[in-house]
Amino acid sequence: MMKRCDWCGSDPLYVAYHDHEWGVPVHDDRRLFEMLVLEGAQAGLNWITILRKRDNYRRAFDGFDAERVAGYGDADVARLLGDAGIVRNRLKVESAIANARAALETRAQFGSLDAYLWGFVDGRPRHAGWRTLTEVPASTAESELMSRELRRRGFRFVGPTICYAFMQAVGMVNDHLAGCFRFTEIRDQAMHA
Repeated sequence: MMKRCDWCGSDPLYVAYHDHEWGVPVHDDRRLFEMLVLEGAQAGLNWITILRKRDNYRRAFDGFDAERVAGYGDADVARLLGDAGIVRNRLKVESAIANARAALETRAQFGSLDAYLWGFVDGRPRHAGWRTLTEVPASTAESELMSRELRRRGFRFVGPTICYAFMQAVGMVNDHLAGCFRFTEIRDQAMHA
């Protein structure tokens, strides 16, 4: 039997996310924007709650097309707040729209959201090799810097802990535990990329 990180438990959706997505380097701007929005939506909730709502988020936010989301107005905010398929928190909904606008400005300045965000780790994933969940930090110097810089650019719901969770999710850091089968797979793929 394959050894996995303890946090994913046995829920099939969580296991699939752990095995196929979490920690895999993401360089697609739309997917990076999606993960920024979802990590912000997760604040104060369990990640499995957001995973279960992810398809609803994709539908509600036009597939995380930043250009479309940036154009949302009051009617869209009202529509989203009435959508039981997502987390109906006004601050989180409004932050997704603000983040779309900030993402477009960032992309215009740096060529892509990918180039900007991956700059916080010099374009290369970090591989920690933690042995236990208690060793994994809630934030790092890089996530604190990312948080400060994103907020300066107008992003919201991007505190250091949210930024670190984002970095883990999109593979900027490989925080699969050293005994997890995915740690070695992701590390080896990055070495040969």
